[in-house]
Amino acid sequence: MKLVALVVLVAALAVPAAVAATPTLNGTVGPGFTITLTQGGKKVTKLKAGTYVFKIADKSTIHNFHLTGPGVNKKTSVATQGTSTWKLTLKKGTYKYVCDPHASFMKGSFTVS
Repeated sequence: MKLVALVVLVAALAVPAAVAATPTLNGTVGPGFTITLTQGGKKVTKLKAGTYVFKIADKSTIHNFHLTGPGVNKKTSVATQGTSTWKLTLKKGTYKYVCDPHASFMKGSFTVS
């Protein structure tokens, strides 16, 4: 009986670890004329294919965060501030993020291999 309890306990502890293993990327747009995508405080330029959680902080009602790439087209609203969370599976290719109203200078990109 003690062995069964131990197996159940170990299995229960492993589930949150698997959920927590999904890497988080942090996107920020505004309040000034800036747009960024970071992981652990560093600018994202290259990622491995896989599933990621994107936490987007939209800090302005004149900007949005628009992410596009293979199979991905997600964006926040221009007129609304707030935080959005997206769980996305990234495939090999190039991804771009822009503020749609200011796309000529508020932009970035990264590659997935």
